[in-house]
Amino acid sequence: MPIEVAIKALAVWVAILLLAVVNGALREAILVPRLGPAPGLVLSGVLLSCLILIAAYLFLPWLGTRSTSQRVLIGLGWLFLTLAFEFSFGLLRGKTMAELFSAYAFKDGNIWPLVLAVTAMAPWLAAKLRGWL
Repeated sequence: MPIEVAIKALAVWVAILLLAVVNGALREAILVPRLGPAPGLVLSGVLLSCLILIAAYLFLPWLGTRSTSQRVLIGLGWLFLTLAFEFSFGLLRGKTMAELFSAYAFKDGNIWPLVLAVTAMAPWLAAKLRGWL
């Protein structure tokens, strides 16, 4: 993959990270207090998945990917960066590994694993939605 594409993909991931932070603030300030923990988590996960797909769809032409394999690599890169961020940030905040891994269980409305799947597939899905595949 050309370095220019990789740098652009990293920039898009940073934008996705900012969307995720805003989504988390929305979840904690509005969704969970008004809807309850489980519905708030589900809605937040669906919203974040949609935001990730929208970002991938909008930025895909700018990324300049030329092949399905590049899009798959970008999605896997976004997944790796997300996991690295989540675990690093969690550990820096003093969370245990058990606490961090609990976010990967479908429990009490948590759909984080599905959000991660969407993250990994977003560039490919965006290309599919654009009719590029």
